[in-house]
Amino acid sequence: MTKVAGEDLIRRLATRAVHAGHIADPLAGAVMAPIYQTSTYVQQGLGKHKGYEYARTSNPTREALERNIAALEGGRHGFAFASGLAAVDAVLKLLSQGDHVVSGENVYGGTHRQMTHIWARHGLEFSFVDAADAANVAAAVTPRTRMVYAETPTNPMMRLCDLQAVAAIARGAGALCVVDNTFATPCFQRPLELGADVVLHSTTKYLNGHSDMVGGMLVVNADDLAEQIGFIQNASGAVPGPFDCWLALRGTKTLALRMRQHDANGRRIADWLTRHPKVSQVYYPGLPSHPQHDLACRQMSGFGGMISIELGSVERARHLVERTKIFALAESLGGVESLIGHPASMTHASVPPEMRRAMGLTDSLVRLSVGIEDVDDLIADLDQALEAAG
Repeated sequence: MTKVAGEDLIRRLATRAVHAGHIADPLAGAVMAPIYQTSTYVQQGLGKHKGYEYARTSNPTREALERNIAALEGGRHGFAFASGLAAVDAVLKLLSQGDHVVSGENVYGGTHRQMTHIWARHGLEFSFVDAADAANVAAAVTPRTRMVYAETPTNPMMRLCDLQAVAAIARGAGALCVVDNTFATPCFQRPLELGADVVLHSTTKYLNGHSDMVGGMLVVNADDLAEQIGFIQNASGAVPGPFDCWLALRGTKTLALRMRQHDANGRRIADWLTRHPKVSQVYYPGLPSHPQHDLACRQMSGFGGMISIELGSVERARHLVERTKIFALAESLGGVESLIGHPASMTHASVPPEMRRAMGLTDSLVRLSVGIEDVDDLIADLDQALEAAG
């Protein structure tokens, strides 16, 4: 990675978020990374250029984002992609036909769809297990296992995976440990420090934080792994444009501030929901009642703004999501605005119904992405919608 001036002083996360990865603009001294909106670069002669030949291969704006997020995760190499699923696609391209993957069963629906509907047709084998118990991961490992894929907290059941234990299992099997850290963000959890080999993000979500771009990211430490991913990124070409990279880079600068508010609002709303008579179950790792709360306290420094609630009937769930006024009924999560969704018919509709039922993802489950608005307004909005839900 390119040396950044003053990086020896950029130690704490809030400072990294603002400054990490930035290289002074040689033309005008721009404080913010410029948007290099170009597809190609002038070369001084055959084989002579300034480090840039074609924008699919490299772009200064994209590199600034890659350096920034790698620094936030405590990694050495970052690779930006056009979407979170493009990052999933790239990491699975590290494998070969006949390889086996052990994956948590409660991963993002799009990840599950890509694994089962695309990669399984091309010769990869997948075993989906309840990764909340590391013993299930260990039991699923075979001699052909080359990757353990974990998401923690999971979407939308908010289950946790013991990252140190699972990374040790993967290491013992000679497999890569890949962790989707989208929900927790590097503010609250850093999987590389717990033994993971690859950290994956949908930058669309909290890292960008403003619901105005789509992107993905992979972060690694190992040079050989970085070389492989860099080759895949260039050869497959699923790279983000410079403007999307600039939007995400703008977003990471306020990540530490935003996550503190998401976390504060999430804790307050989760606690309030536990006392509401029309809510039968609240899934939030910050609650002492969460079965893995102790693990959350050990491997996370905050709990964030993602909450799922069980309402007992699909009719009540429908009435709730259609009656909120501040919480917008929409796909996605992690923006400054609060969103509400119905996983069974939205984000996880492609997961087989029997698999959804087995993991507790019912038709009456509602997922909240708690934004940074005034928490009392958010509670009042949920209260009126729950009252109207019958």
